[in-house]
Amino acid sequence: MDNATTIDTNSAGEEPQADASTESAISPAELERLTTDIIGALKSVYDPEIPCDIYELGLIYKVDIEDDRSINIDMTLTAPGCPVAGEMPGWVENAVASVAGVGPVTVDMVFDPPWTPDRMSDEAKVALNWY
Repeated sequence: MDNATTIDTNSAGEEPQADASTESAISPAELERLTTDIIGALKSVYDPEIPCDIYELGLIYKVDIEDDRSINIDMTLTAPGCPVAGEMPGWVENAVASVAGVGPVTVDMVFDPPWTPDRMSDEAKVALNWY
């Protein structure tokens, strides 16, 4: 089984870090590049009803980068009944799959824990006038 490196997405507004719990077959420099590029790809996906990207909204719960370069993403929505619930995972998959050097991308929609505005970054709060 491959080792996974998880991108910490739980600290809204803080610089994301790749957390390799075990030795990865991917070099630290390459993991840093992949982390930066994957986050950039996630920031290119917007909820059409909210003028903010899904990463800054805190909709991305977990990103695992496996040694074989496959990417596993857990994400949520602001509400389970979101009109784009069926389409959003495909948008995320396509955006991350466009990053150079990644393998297959899997996106799982999860609703536990439920999303709350506390997950939003300061950037998202400013964009939405939530201050």
